[in-house]
Amino acid sequence: MDVIAGYIPNIDEELDTHILTFENKGEKLNIHMPLLTAEQLIKVSEKIKNNSGLLKSFSVIELVSIIDQTVAAFLDRSNPYRKKAEELLPVITGYDKEMIRTGLTSYLKTFRKQELQRFLVEDFQNPLLLDDFQPRTKTGYSKAVGPDLITHIWAGNVPGLPIWSLISGILVKSGNIGKVSRSEPLFASLFVQQLIEIEPRLKDCLAVCWWRGGDEEKEKALFHQSDVVVGYGGNESLESLRTKIPFSTRFLPYGHKISFGIISSSSLDSNKGEKTAHAAAYDVIRYDQQGCYSPQAFYVQRGGNITPKQFARMLGRELESYENRYPRRSLSLEETANIASWRQKEEFHTFSNQENEVIGETSHNWTVVYEDENKELSPSSLNRTINVIAFDEYSELIPYLRKNRSFLQTAGVALTPEELFHTAKLLSSAGVTRITALGHMTSPEAGWHHDGRFNLLDLVNFVDIENYAKEYSENFAPYTD
Repeated sequence: MDVIAGYIPNIDEELDTHILTFENKGEKLNIHMPLLTAEQLIKVSEKIKNNSGLLKSFSVIELVSIIDQTVAAFLDRSNPYRKKAEELLPVITGYDKEMIRTGLTSYLKTFRKQELQRFLVEDFQNPLLLDDFQPRTKTGYSKAVGPDLITHIWAGNVPGLPIWSLISGILVKSGNIGKVSRSEPLFASLFVQQLIEIEPRLKDCLAVCWWRGGDEEKEKALFHQSDVVVGYGGNESLESLRTKIPFSTRFLPYGHKISFGIISSSSLDSNKGEKTAHAAAYDVIRYDQQGCYSPQAFYVQRGGNITPKQFARMLGRELESYENRYPRRSLSLEETANIASWRQKEEFHTFSNQENEVIGETSHNWTVVYEDENKELSPSSLNRTINVIAFDEYSELIPYLRKNRSFLQTAGVALTPEELFHTAKLLSSAGVTRITALGHMTSPEAGWHHDGRFNLLDLVNFVDIENYAKEYSENFAPYTD
């Protein structure tokens, strides 16, 4: 099957294409992406910047409505773009069709009208700041101004993830160019195509393209045209990007993160234990831990009716049950070798402490490792491999978490209300930026502070009119004596 993806505004030039080929379970897919030269990228960026004034002429309410209509179209499973996404994303990503279907619906609901309003009020107490100057409490007036051009360098580890930053860019009335990942080039393309069908006036304000990562000529050419660059990916690739971005261009990098869960003994009685294990397993299997918010370890408190080791075995049973419903995607040779190496290392540790246990056979598509004494938070091998670590008091975890301070992101918790706020203070001091319920780790709420930062506020500049200017202008009003 051959599919044309990407989106480029008309620059009156013939564009080359590059074919990205995917094969999965006997199905073969060729995705044709526009491949621009450095000079063509500059022309596209200039066209988008020249049309940024059109975008800024929309009210923020109008833009919310356009995005909401686009998302509503994608939530309709009879919509041709939604059909194409459901049909082709399993071939591209290897993820189970049902996981793609339910995952897309859950994710897209984050961008309905009411949730977009949450985005706005979370960052701007008064979203009308994006439309016009608004009075400040300390006198004077301010307006939030989005850049003319935002360039997004997207990762492809989780389907649909690029539209988060794209929608943020549209909400602040900026032109946007997105570079999709070779591992998932489709969804952002479909979204932009649907968006432009709904509001054709945006056709010269957006672009979705692809080039081989590390193409210095193209990246430097585009970054010199950009006001803001938003980058997703591994820390090494982001560091490489940083060297190509001019000092005057704002760079917002989102790199590698580690997330984990904390499970209280109060959630481990005979009635609640199975539900807790079920929620934890869901966080593990959803997109095979490829998101930065996916857990790589669960800290489980001693003292409940269910011991931490028993919980580890329950978690293994839940992972096996999920495997029957949402089979793990086929892994590359490198991923398979990484898991084998990780298992071998963990099996060696069981000799030093017989309470430790590696749960799950090599034939299983999951592995749970139980650690009785070691409290270190270390990365798992992903793809449904998880550490379960026993502990007694919450405070004893903090020194181990602080060692990973710059990498910490989400903590999924199963705690009592009293424990929640006590533990949240400890976790925030260790560097955690998001605390959510177990079972919701991979579904951030609308308006969450991504890695502790702002989705919209970091993109804009503020323009202030000081009250002195307002008072002084009164001297020249036609009604002044």
